[in-house]
Amino acid sequence: MAFLTPKEILDIVVMTFAIGYIFSDLFQKKPEENYDPLNYYQKNRKWENIKHAAMITAPAVVLHELAHKIAAVSFGATATLHAPYGWYAIVILLKMLNFPLLFFVGGYVSHTALPALQSAVVAIAGPATNFILWALAVAAVKNKWIDRKYYVIAIPLGKINMFLGFFNIIPLPGFDGSNFINSILRAFF
Repeated sequence: MAFLTPKEILDIVVMTFAIGYIFSDLFQKKPEENYDPLNYYQKNRKWENIKHAAMITAPAVVLHELAHKIAAVSFGATATLHAPYGWYAIVILLKMLNFPLLFFVGGYVSHTALPALQSAVVAIAGPATNFILWALAVAAVKNKWIDRKYYVIAIPLGKINMFLGFFNIIPLPGFDGSNFINSILRAFF
């Protein structure tokens, strides 16, 4: 059986474009050096901004969710990655109406039941992935592992992963932090 089903691949593609669109105003593509301002501002920049925002935000969300799936599958569970189409529709509609973006659900993974400690590992796998991506982005910039022209992707990629890592470990119901703590409590009490 394949690790990702065709439906999950479709969900990842939808996730990537939806996230790119939702964050396209926050992560706009800057003009390159020696650009022609008249040519630059005459073009519709929307598609470029969507692609740029997707390159920054989609890896944070997609790899976070894939980490949950990999952890669950590694423990023998059946796991499925989902794009929350309803949430995307609501957030995209609110964005089109110029509402401020207050909350966003990137995706989720459903899986069959696991013992408590294994569930804790599955819950923390996503935020741990964000922290690893944050550390890699910081190291890549600090140690000059990448060309300076890629800093426009690496720096915000690091920041969004830091934010998502900390945001997801908040111990409120529905967040990975709550699932982690509840699983730990179930295991030991």
